[in-house]
Amino acid sequence: MTMTPNLAAYDVILVNSSAGKDSQAMLDYVVELADAAGVRDRIVVVHADLGRVEWNGTGELAAEQAAHYGVRFEVVRREKGDLLDQVEARKMWPDNKNRYCTSDQKRDQVAKLLTRLAAEKFATVAGRPVAILNCLGLRADESPARSKKATLVVDARATNGRRAVTTWLPIHDWSLEQVWARIRQSGVRHHEAYDLGMPRLSCVFCIFAPKAALVLAGQHNPELLDTYVALESKIQHTFRKDLSLASVREAIRSGAPVVQGDVKSWCM
Repeated sequence: MTMTPNLAAYDVILVNSSAGKDSQAMLDYVVELADAAGVRDRIVVVHADLGRVEWNGTGELAAEQAAHYGVRFEVVRREKGDLLDQVEARKMWPDNKNRYCTSDQKRDQVAKLLTRLAAEKFATVAGRPVAILNCLGLRADESPARSKKATLVVDARATNGRRAVTTWLPIHDWSLEQVWARIRQSGVRHHEAYDLGMPRLSCVFCIFAPKAALVLAGQHNPELLDTYVALESKIQHTFRKDLSLASVREAIRSGAPVVQGDVKSWCM
């Protein structure tokens, strides 16, 4: 069962938002708990801007969702370039053993914000580290790996003399039905990619996505797909060992139908 911390014990409540369904439901829930504790003003929403690889309008929607609740919104990004720039420089795509798409493009950028938020608050906390609650919208039923994650744990890597960071998974035990029920109840807009049939709002073309999801994404993002295919050719490295995006584009051009049941969710 997911543990619920005392939100009033934290100086900053950082809510990570991809603008996807889990982030959206989590934000609504955290705001509810923060209101009960009288600390909504401590919430900061952060969106890791992934650049070209995101679905159109993702960053704007994350900002819109934060604005609905009147909370502070921050954007972080890798200053040396987006994921496609990084793939071109490394001449290889990320994979399960080398997930720099997550570490470099998301986690490391949020870490910089943790440093900045701690610096803002440090002078006001009377000689102790700034207490930060870092909220992530990971759910147990997404994958076996996520089901084993602790729901409330001190982040030793992010904690130092100026900040004490605790990672919290507020909706870890929620079902998909609970997530969508919460979104409907909130009345806040969700991303149209879900209405197109996509089960997740990660990168448009995720290395873990099934081929059917990649085909569906490619149908709605043909120019971006062309960019990916050109990069595959340039670096002579396919998107996955078992699948090239060139073959995904060919499937689209051949008119192969997308069977909605094959567009399954994915997660690691």
